[in-house]
Amino acid sequence: MQTAPNNDLNQSQAPESASIPPSACPPPPSAQNPGSIRLWVRDLLISAVASIFIITFLYQPVRVEGTSMLPRLEDRDRLFINKFAYHFSAIERGDVVVFHYPRDPEKSYIKRVIGLPGDRLRIDHGTVWINGYPQSENYVPEDFRDSRSYAEIVVPENTYFMMGDHRSISSDSREFGPVDRSLIYGKAVFVYWPTRDAGVVR
Repeated sequence: MQTAPNNDLNQSQAPESASIPPSACPPPPSAQNPGSIRLWVRDLLISAVASIFIITFLYQPVRVEGTSMLPRLEDRDRLFINKFAYHFSAIERGDVVVFHYPRDPEKSYIKRVIGLPGDRLRIDHGTVWINGYPQSENYVPEDFRDSRSYAEIVVPENTYFMMGDHRSISSDSREFGPVDRSLIYGKAVFVYWPTRDAGVVR
């Protein structure tokens, strides 16, 4: 609905704000503080340097090679890993981590932590049992499960039992055993490429 124009003010009248002399108006921010632009530029530079420092020293970009972590991580996905996460917090069951392959430290693997030090772990026809309880692994789609079994072990001190989410094709601790803590060097955090896969790694 269109409203009629306000005719209370004719051309000889003006709103009160128009009658304030220009000298009474506050000066623009740049006039109030000539150094404000320099401060803004300084803060911008500090933020940029801090961002570069964080990415360079705290996070590391890596590329996924292989399909053992499908469906979350695809071959050639690029993601950031946090290199310092485990300096301040413990490795937890379910974390997706990057580590040096025990049989060839020149290679790196990315897998999910399944067993922690001291856990009693066994696999019965594809079902993982830890400390007497079957695990509900919703990150493993039904189509990616297998029927392999693994005799019960107690995960040794300072080691972790790793498995890929695509169980039927993953080379993991079922083959090369638990992974020593010293070989784990990062926690998968965020996929940034390709954009269709972008998001937090869970």
